[in-house]
Amino acid sequence: MKPDLSLKFAADLTTGTLRVNRTFAAPRTLVWDCHTKSELLDQWFAPKPMTTRTAHMDFRVGGRWHHAMIGEDGSEYWGIVEYREIDPIDRYATTDYFSDAEGSRNDALPSSDWEVTFSEAGDATTVRSVIQYASPEALEQVIAMGMEPGMTTTFEKLDELLLKLSA
Repeated sequence: MKPDLSLKFAADLTTGTLRVNRTFAAPRTLVWDCHTKSELLDQWFAPKPMTTRTAHMDFRVGGRWHHAMIGEDGSEYWGIVEYREIDPIDRYATTDYFSDAEGSRNDALPSSDWEVTFSEAGDATTVRSVIQYASPEALEQVIAMGMEPGMTTTFEKLDELLLKLSA
């Protein structure tokens, strides 16, 4: 039986919590690597047709990933992921926020706390993300910015990368 690779996107607008589940047709160690290594993140972590460029990554508790998602017109959308907890190949927890190219936080846009878990069943890995925003309004803002379709096409890029890496 083939795994269901569709995105499960559930927003609770009373608590500001977003739950995202997505299964990938690849082993957990490979899916983990694609989430935790900059050279792999740069190949998939942005909605189509955007690309990603890492300025700096230090994947450890207390470390951060500073990156830009780059539009076809060259516009850059910078962000920081701060790693708060890491349990290799099982889970990590982060604080995620928008920034500028120098790494200064952009408080005009919502930040969020992420809990990301990885579980394997057969030849597939499910990634579950619980994303907490400071308010329901902050969650509504990122939804209005296109988070669901953006995550859908971003994960399609990850599917393509996993297929290439598994070949």
